[in-house]
Amino acid sequence: MHIRHLTVAAVFAALALASCDKPAEPGPSATGGTEAPATPAPGFAHAMTSDMSGYYMPVGDVAVGKWRLNHLFVGQSTDFQSWEGGSRSATFAPVMLQFDDATSPMVETELGETRSVTARVLPTSYAVSDTAVAFSGQSAELGRVTFEGRLDPGALATAKRNLGGDGVVMTGRLRVGDQTVEGVRMTWWMGD
Repeated sequence: MHIRHLTVAAVFAALALASCDKPAEPGPSATGGTEAPATPAPGFAHAMTSDMSGYYMPVGDVAVGKWRLNHLFVGQSTDFQSWEGGSRSATFAPVMLQFDDATSPMVETELGETRSVTARVLPTSYAVSDTAVAFSGQSAELGRVTFEGRLDPGALATAKRNLGGDGVVMTGRLRVGDQTVEGVRMTWWMGD
């Protein structure tokens, strides 16, 4: 158990350090040409031995101002490999948070009623393991957003066998700008 805590702490420390500096801009080389950009600085890491993919839904209202946390999404292994290999999308990532504007009108969708204004936060860095999720991201609507969650693999396995449910599988801390929400509890849903 002690080794697991040290491993998680090391992953969080590496993630924090990796997100500090931007990669160097290309510069002139000794031959007079321009050097190719350096490999992107590390900041995205996953070490999962099981499938954690799905939607992690907050239990109760997790709010910061007018914004309500809708879910934390965790993708499949191939999503992580693509992202970490440099294939990036402006609207999708292997780990992302989605918030709803609680003041926006409700609209009907194929999944039911939902808020008409949402904000998706894509990562600037992440570290995901079988027992922890560390996420840092940025959005125009919310600014800097971080989430640190501890995953219960046994509870997740039970939720997956039951195709979702009310059991809490993750607990954590959400920070949006200068506001922190402690004790965020989440259930798991596989999605459609």
